[in-house]
Amino acid sequence: MIPDRCSIREEGKRCVNPPGFVVSVVSESDEYMIGVTCNKHRQAVTGKIGVLQGEGKIPSGKVNFEVLKAVGTDCVNGSCGDDLVQIDGIRNA
Repeated sequence: MIPDRCSIREEGKRCVNPPGFVVSVVSESDEYMIGVTCNKHRQAVTGKIGVLQGEGKIPSGKVNFEVLKAVGTDCVNGSCGDDLVQIDGIRNA
């Protein structure tokens, strides 16, 4: 699961914007997920990661921003009889 809001806090308050990017650091051998951010905070995240890399708290490597894409599904929404039978079957198991 991905958080429903940006990971950044400003003046102790969490950003209310939805995430637009998954932030990771790509090193020589691995990729490390750091968090999620909105477009507004993209530059701030880049700067903070640079500072943390300099302090050795985050592995060195390239900062990567992967665009999040919304995906919707109606495969189990309880609107048809088959869904209710499957849900009921799980509940009774």
